[in-house]
Amino acid sequence: MPAPVPPAAPVPSPAASAAARAVLLVVDLQVDFLPGGRLAVPGGHEVVPLANAVARHFANVVLTQDWHPPGHVSFASSHADRVPFDQIDLAYGRQILWPDHCMQETDGARLSAALDIPHAQLVIRKGHHRTIDSYSAFYEADRTTPTGLSGYLRDRGIDTVYLLGLATDFCVSWSAVDAARHGFATHVIEDACRALDVDGSLAKAHADMAAAGVRRVRLADVTA
Repeated sequence: MPAPVPPAAPVPSPAASAAARAVLLVVDLQVDFLPGGRLAVPGGHEVVPLANAVARHFANVVLTQDWHPPGHVSFASSHADRVPFDQIDLAYGRQILWPDHCMQETDGARLSAALDIPHAQLVIRKGHHRTIDSYSAFYEADRTTPTGLSGYLRDRGIDTVYLLGLATDFCVSWSAVDAARHGFATHVIEDACRALDVDGSLAKAHADMAAAGVRRVRLADVTA
């Protein structure tokens, strides 16, 4: 008597396959970027519940976390006679100087206690090299030192990146531009981001993202 034929495995729907190839990148929802923090982004606290809600629509989630050592080159306090938001030239280019923020193992570096995304699979820590800043989740500010995120995503079979978080005009936009340049279909959920807007930085970020082919979408486009 012939052995019974096992039932055929179900064929994933196109929508399920697409979802498996997409990742949500949740950028820098840390205490120092929220109200009362050392580098608070206006309205930053509003993003946390939005991130929690959007993440429920993604099987793949990656978090990013600024993780600076004391005396980091991007801190105004590391340079004589400089104050936050001054700009200087460093070996890798123009650098805005920031208040000391998100220093390793401090409360300010912690992810928000209200962030509730237990299924996130990876935390990318950036800015941990003392002599170079890092906005992008893909590269340090020299544009050549990689974090390894692109390889991780490729190995996972991911081809589409969605981003939300803080701040639109720095870590979100730099990450989005790098994702697009790596060939990922890239979308910034703009109403789930907030900006600092330092000396026209938001307008520049929008222009840079448009030039790189990043698509700006709304929450309703993702959660419908």
